[in-house]
Amino acid sequence: MAAPIAARFDRVRMTRRQALGAALTAAVVVPIGAANQASAAEAADNSGPVRLTLPLPTGPYSVGTVPLHLVDRSRPDPVAGPGRYRELMASVWYPAGNVWRYPLARWMPPAALRAYIVSGGFEADVAAAPVTAGHEGAPVRRTGGRLPIIVFSHGAHDHRSDTTIVVQELASHGYVVVTVDHTYDAFSEFPDGRLTVPSLDPNNALVPSDFATDIRFVLDRIEDVAAGHNPDAEHRSLPPGLCGALDLHRVGMFGWSKGATATALVMNEDQRVRAGLSFDGPMQSDPPISADLDRPFMLMTAVFTRAAEPSVADLWSHLRGWRLNVQADGAVHSSYGDTQVLVPQLADAVGMSDEELRGWIGTLDPTRAMRIQQAYPLAFFDLHLRGRRAPLLEGPSAAFPEVTFVP
Repeated sequence: MAAPIAARFDRVRMTRRQALGAALTAAVVVPIGAANQASAAEAADNSGPVRLTLPLPTGPYSVGTVPLHLVDRSRPDPVAGPGRYRELMASVWYPAGNVWRYPLARWMPPAALRAYIVSGGFEADVAAAPVTAGHEGAPVRRTGGRLPIIVFSHGAHDHRSDTTIVVQELASHGYVVVTVDHTYDAFSEFPDGRLTVPSLDPNNALVPSDFATDIRFVLDRIEDVAAGHNPDAEHRSLPPGLCGALDLHRVGMFGWSKGATATALVMNEDQRVRAGLSFDGPMQSDPPISADLDRPFMLMTAVFTRAAEPSVADLWSHLRGWRLNVQADGAVHSSYGDTQVLVPQLADAVGMSDEELRGWIGTLDPTRAMRIQQAYPLAFFDLHLRGRRAPLLEGPSAAFPEVTFVP
């Protein structure tokens, strides 16, 4: 799993108060809404759901998005039953043109969002999903040549929307970003209304190599799109211009927690991915990651540092190409995702104390965390997929005094 303590969250049914207490003491993230029922009761006099918001991306382009329902017929799905195969929900984000006729996409589908919130002990309607900057189905804007591609893999018991701040930022700067729900370790909703949630059955537990297999399958489907085919199981329309916009020679990947470990595994197995970025990945896998990696890899650490986690230190020793380790002071495990911005918006509504809030987001200011999320991944992929100089990655920056370069 993502880490030993994360595995305990996967395999043991803890009370909500115990889960929150463990998160506060160990800086382990659990889904939004993992405050206890007492906190929710304290906020019962508040009227209506909290209207969550996400920051706008800073790039020059509008953003489009479209969901994909993908079926891997090479992998039977014993959980779904005989004759069923591994199914994944994904989203494609991209620079868009002529967006005015296309609605903005929600952060998560309604049923998945309700399950996500209820799983942590909140009332289902405590919060309304934010809208994103992505316009559903808008045509692709061609910015000159084909567009580099980046794939995202989420963490344990999470969902593909978890780093929307980063994803829509990259898309607004001219990247195609594909996010993936790892079914049975994600809150995911399929086109026919089926809802899947993270499994608590240890027999169905997914490990980083399972995530990596999912991603390699998705990379194959991206190649299908580039070849003019539509891999969506329902054959729903793809955005105009998408097929001809993909540059299969410039592919990157990033992931958070277990998804970060999967990023390293994919890069060790698949030469298609030219650059990888880890958001606080524990780098624990079975067998351990032991192969040398000669392509660029960057660590953005918080809890799973090289000093604290031997698996991260071991991965670092196998990085033979360009490598960099940065860390934001005051960051916790979830600080490089949307949690850092969304949980503070929930805090007042659920009666969350300052101490509880620090357990969620650490002492890193949410606005500063947002800027770090927007700036550093963009600089990394600009350098390694576009060949653009990235001064931000050359040493400490006065614009980001919170960010330390770990030698």
